[in-house]
Order: sequence, then structure tokens, then C-alpha cells
Amino acid sequence: MMTKAITAAQMKHYDQYTINTIGIPSMVLMERASLALRDEILKQYPQAQNITIVAGSGNNGGDGLCVARLLQIAGKHTTVIEAGNPNHFSEEHRAQAKTCDYYRIPQLTTLDTIDSADLLVDAIFGIGIDREVRDPYASIINQMNAASAPIIAVDVPSGINTDTGEVLGTAIKADTTVTFTFNKIGLTTKNGQQYAGRIVVADDMGTYATD
Repeated sequence: MMTKAITAAQMKHYDQYTINTIGIPSMVLMERASLALRDEILKQYPQAQNITIVAGSGNNGGDGLCVARLLQIAGKHTTVIEAGNPNHFSEEHRAQAKTCDYYRIPQLTTLDTIDSADLLVDAIFGIGIDREVRDPYASIINQMNAASAPIIAVDVPSGINTDTGEVLGTAIKADTTVTFTFNKIGLTTKNGQQYAGRIVVADDMGTYATD
């Protein structure tokens, strides 16, 4: 595991350099990130059969959709709750949603399956959030925190500032966080660690780190 911790700006720079200069497509990076997330879920929560992924509109949500497919292939029953605004879906998110349609993975806009899930996957916000979480996202996060199922967060718990560990109004209280390429500075703070739970650094994404 790499011990270096970086900022959101550094991570975005690494990703863009890998995509635009080296030529590795963002969908390839997303697939590798989701494979690492799938592996951790299967390893740490093998008994979970009904898994609900709560996805935002950006690429963090795209990661969630991708892992929903990978878990379905692995024999799990997955459901996606689309928490984001469809008008703001990223290109990668739309592509992953189309793939989920082919795999007949339910993509809901209601929160019905949160309370009945064996495991919740937080894929609402990525590393770039820097403002207070408001409704409807705040209510969704609070309902997820109140559920009995454990929560695994994608990259950072939604509502946590990547650079400072600050809670932006409300935040996911994860049992496990799988963060990609490097740990994030905010997750190394006392507050960030409390919300991230057990931190797993998936450091074989293929992202090229250059300053």
C-alpha cells in the first residue's frame, strides 16, 4: 500500500494526464477502479447478497454503476439508486447506465431498497466536493447512515472534504472506504478517519502520477 496522501487537485491532474497525455481512456480507469472495489466487497462482505449502490451524477456515480454490473456478474443481486440529476450525468456515467440496462440491473429514483439492503455502496460524490451538502442529498445520506447495513464508500465518503476531512454539513459514516491510486489528505485527519472507517488504498489503477 502506498503511504503518500494527496489533494483532490493532484488526483485530478494525475487522472487527466493519464487520459489526455498517455492515452488511457477514462472508462478503462473506471473499470479498474471498480474491479478493485468489487474485489474488496467480495472479500470483506462475502455474505452480502442484496447490494444497493447509491450513485450521484458524476464519475463517482459511474464507478458505482460499473461495480453494480461487476457484482451482478459475480452472482450478487444489485440495485442502483440514481440520486443525481439526469441532466448532469457525465459521459462516463451515461455509458455505464446503458451497460446496466443490458444487464437488467434496476436503476431506481426512489430510496425503497436502502433499508432492505445487506450492503450499501456510497457513490454519490467524488473527490471534488467543496460545498455544503443540501437536500435531497443530505436526506439520502442521513437515511443511509440510519440503515442497518454496512456502508462501503467509493474513493471518499460523500460529504467529506478530500483535502481537509471537514464534514460539509452531513457525510456518509462508512465502515470501509476504498480510495484510488493514493490515500487522500482529508482521510488522514482524525475526522476523516472517523467517517472513512477502514481505508483501503487501491494502488494499481494504472494512473500515472506526475507533478
